[in-house]
Amino acid sequence: MFMEKALSEAELALKSGEIPVGAVIVKDGKIISFAHNEREKNNIATHHAEILAIERACSALSSWRLNGCDLYVTLEPCIMCASAIVNARIGRVFFGAYDSQYGGCGGKIDVINHVYKANVQIYGGIMEEECEALINEAFKNIRE
Repeated sequence: MFMEKALSEAELALKSGEIPVGAVIVKDGKIISFAHNEREKNNIATHHAEILAIERACSALSSWRLNGCDLYVTLEPCIMCASAIVNARIGRVFFGAYDSQYGGCGGKIDVINHVYKANVQIYGGIMEEECEALINEAFKNIRE
């Protein structure tokens, strides 16, 4: 259910000309924030879905500490986002498609558990085919 919401966010990103990545943050089984990439829209390099979802979750909880929260994201978080996950104290990350070029959770490098040695549980390949299909569609559109 949570990855489906992340996918719907990624679809919104695709429709608005962004790389289709969606993110959802869950606490106690309830969605507390969601976002999709907005780099093109806002012309801000750090406006990845994960960063925006983390910012919104911090606002919702009135705390920068997101202890007990889970992140669902359609693409493996990059190194920047992986660092933000550690700093926000998110406990578990569930992602769809692996990113062998920029992935910070094992696809390219495991920043979370091998660099920071944080105790974050990472689960990749959740609805992987659906997530990869959106990414592939975006890059097909870009090439055309």
